[in-house]
Amino acid sequence: MCELLGMSANVPTDICFSFTGLMQRGGRTGPHRDGWGITFYEGKGFRTFKDPNPSCDSKIAELVQNYPIKSCSVVSHIRQANRGEVNLENTHPFNRELWGRYWTYAHNGQLTGYEDLDTGRHMPVGQTDSEKAFCWLLNQLEQRFPSKPDSLDDVVEVLTQCCDELRKLGVFNLLLSDGDYVFSYCTNHLYWITRRAPFGKASLIDEDVTINFQEETTPHDVVTVVATQPLTLNEQWTRLKPGEYALFYHGEKISGNSEQLLDVDFAEAKPGNQAPSAM
Repeated sequence: MCELLGMSANVPTDICFSFTGLMQRGGRTGPHRDGWGITFYEGKGFRTFKDPNPSCDSKIAELVQNYPIKSCSVVSHIRQANRGEVNLENTHPFNRELWGRYWTYAHNGQLTGYEDLDTGRHMPVGQTDSEKAFCWLLNQLEQRFPSKPDSLDDVVEVLTQCCDELRKLGVFNLLLSDGDYVFSYCTNHLYWITRRAPFGKASLIDEDVTINFQEETTPHDVVTVVATQPLTLNEQWTRLKPGEYALFYHGEKISGNSEQLLDVDFAEAKPGNQAPSAM
């Protein structure tokens, strides 16, 4: 299985701390040696870094760890290959355009019977079940909404229905973002944590690194991190249940299976101007 890492924040934030922990699992403290990738959103654009080599000794991963790119939405993935060869085109996350926005997707799990999924115009480039499922999901959204819908609630309803269908094909843990919102869906393992004032210290599980978030943030910062497994020793992470989803906007959880969608317009995000450091 692969591992996922996502972030949603109310101000542009770097993810160096969490990313450092995840990268150790790519061949050092975990078996995920078959590539890694990360996407940072900046306005309507994005930066993606990928490498089919193990993240634990990747020079590109080292660059990302040491270069504090700040973003309000981040999606990252480390791969343990089960479908498709180990190469760049099969390395997550995958990016596609829909409704004039770039969408980023990463999947943890393994599907069977996915070959006949109708992807419409969204053709896979690689050979993974993950990318095929992403293209199918985008096709389902486009068929239901030929143009960008006004209702975020309607989009979330279709997304959850699609994820429920894909879950019938096997393990389907998902991170999906359009740059404003970060959507997560769980089949078996997915955790999240929201950090806000009063901030404290956190220590990584996979690396001897501790950070005092109070020294790196302002009282108004809100940052949520989503991961396949908790990344820190001394914080309380919330586990999503099988078949449960969570939608995050500007660091806040705004929707879930047992919650009504908060009143947020399906429009471009308006992040703050200040930028906390490592999360």
